[in-house]
Amino acid sequence: MSRGIQIKLYGKGKAMKTLSAGISAILFTAGAAHGGPCVDAKSARNGFVLARPGIQSEFRPAAGGMISVTNTYEQQSPQKQFLYAGLIEVFRDSETGRLAMIPFSDLRKLFPLKAGAKSTIEFVELSPSKQPKATKTLTLAVKGKETFSLGDCKYNVLAVKETFKNGVGETLDAFTALYSPDLQAALARRYDEGTSAESVNGYETIKPLAE
Repeated sequence: MSRGIQIKLYGKGKAMKTLSAGISAILFTAGAAHGGPCVDAKSARNGFVLARPGIQSEFRPAAGGMISVTNTYEQQSPQKQFLYAGLIEVFRDSETGRLAMIPFSDLRKLFPLKAGAKSTIEFVELSPSKQPKATKTLTLAVKGKETFSLGDCKYNVLAVKETFKNGVGETLDAFTALYSPDLQAALARRYDEGTSAESVNGYETIKPLAE
């Protein structure tokens, strides 16, 4: 019995034995549920759920190397994404609008990612509400390997620096994704890396997707 759970039984006879056995069964079931197996590369093919306070994301493999992601938020409308290999976003849809990111190069040639690899992808954003005025670029730089924990589960991840720029070379966004090749998912993002303002925004738990 774990610390912090103290149950005192008073009495004797068959009734007390039955009660004691019932409590033991409940505690065993709770412990087994808490210590369930971690999602691995094989079981990830059936889908899984990543979560942290304020967001839950359901990951499902799709055709063509795509990963379908459904994000459910506490304080905003749900969002649907399609990410190539679970890393490069190519489509986004929510109540605030729909956006497609069309690359001009073959994304399949970038994977599997390897430490030290660097590539730049030119793409155009298409939205029903406005015409694109220029193309944009995404640069991926794989800086190395790390380990990231989700509860009791640990995963080998690649630290991938992602830098988005507009048509005139101005940086629109930059962060380091901690990407799990086994799960085909970015488990966290690290911002302002190497500065006093460095922060990590990541998931905290993982579980298999319920059938």
